[in-house]
Amino acid sequence: MFAQYLSYEAIAILMFSSMLLMLVTGQRVFGAIGFVASAAALLIWGTGGVEMPYTATWKLFKWYPMLTLPLFIYMGYMISESGIANDLYKMFHYYFGGTQGGLAMGTMGMMVAISAMNGLSVAGMAVGATIAIPEMLKRNYDKRMITGVVQAGSSLGILIPPSVVLVLYGMIARQPVSKLWLAGVIPGLMMASLFILYIYIRCKLQPELGPTLSKEERKISPLAKLKLLRAGIIPFLIFFSMTGLFVMGIASLVECSAVGALAATIAAYSKGRLNKKVIDNVLRKTLGVSCMFMWIILAALCFGAVFDGIGAGRAIENLFIERWNLSPWEVLIMMQLSYIIMGMFLDDTAMLVIVAPLYVPLIKILGFNPIWYGVLYTITCQIAYMTPPFGYNLFLMRAMAPKEITLLDIYKSIIPFVLVMLFGLILLMVFPQIALWLPDKVLG
Repeated sequence: MFAQYLSYEAIAILMFSSMLLMLVTGQRVFGAIGFVASAAALLIWGTGGVEMPYTATWKLFKWYPMLTLPLFIYMGYMISESGIANDLYKMFHYYFGGTQGGLAMGTMGMMVAISAMNGLSVAGMAVGATIAIPEMLKRNYDKRMITGVVQAGSSLGILIPPSVVLVLYGMIARQPVSKLWLAGVIPGLMMASLFILYIYIRCKLQPELGPTLSKEERKISPLAKLKLLRAGIIPFLIFFSMTGLFVMGIASLVECSAVGALAATIAAYSKGRLNKKVIDNVLRKTLGVSCMFMWIILAALCFGAVFDGIGAGRAIENLFIERWNLSPWEVLIMMQLSYIIMGMFLDDTAMLVIVAPLYVPLIKILGFNPIWYGVLYTITCQIAYMTPPFGYNLFLMRAMAPKEITLLDIYKSIIPFVLVMLFGLILLMVFPQIALWLPDKVLG
């Protein structure tokens, strides 16, 4: 067979380079990864290699937590399409507008709330770009400041539960999603707090970046202001109904996702917005995104099985530790840098599928906690999303932002927020208990 002519190290390099080449040529992520994995299995083991993708498929279909994925995606789109996110921004508008940079801080708060209900960064970006940016531009906020706020805030969607990326990491790394979710809570809130602190200090030093709203703009009756609080109560109730029941041990992970989807639907109905158009848009988007993730996970499982079969993980371990004589922390830093480089060209799911079969076994061998590493990976993905010249979020923002915001503005806007995130990443690396304390406390 093919393995007679090449070493397993050479096969691993050939698989990896072939996959990257197919991705660079614009092939779909699941198609490139799945094709390379299936072709390698057939070339190495002959017709018996067919069993590997077949087994990976049934492993995916029998994995019960997989049901959480479409339910969380449905919940996020229901909140977005029914206008609940718009109501939330109005509340922040009136309650925080009197503070220097208050609308920017309120926007960051809205992003945290949307992240806690959605789990995807794209939805937060869409809401921020279509609602928050035009409102702040009208009120003479600095365009680079607000562009950076929306990009940084939307990135929290892949860290704060119910993070879809952490679900994918749990599936591929075979780690409990419940622990990963809990591990993402404190780092996510810490990152949001660091962003808000930066906005507050920067706008205090340079008031022209975030002027306060006039009293006339914020002049509404006390009763109307009290009614606006309902916009904040609804997302809180949805979030509590989902994660609160899980943390208290009343409902399982899958049951919580169903409760969250139901709560979002009830919230849309209670506001009189659950019409045929909203339902049609939500179902179409949910089906499209869910199928995309299913194919990606399936391809990742197949690719990982082939990589494990040829011993690529052990070869990388020997290269880093025995030949290069690197310490565990030096290996970890190399991994983080590789994510940032790949993040300039790929999205988070593609990066995860490519490197998880290589890195996760190595992390365990090096003695690091795979739950803690999952949060590290996610934060590094957030940084990679916003790193010029080809960060994923940069081009999403360019597509959604108003015409007066140029690509150069978008590039410059993100620099201080990336520095803040790097500071947060270093804190998490130095103090792993930031991520591990809550899952240890709740789940033991």
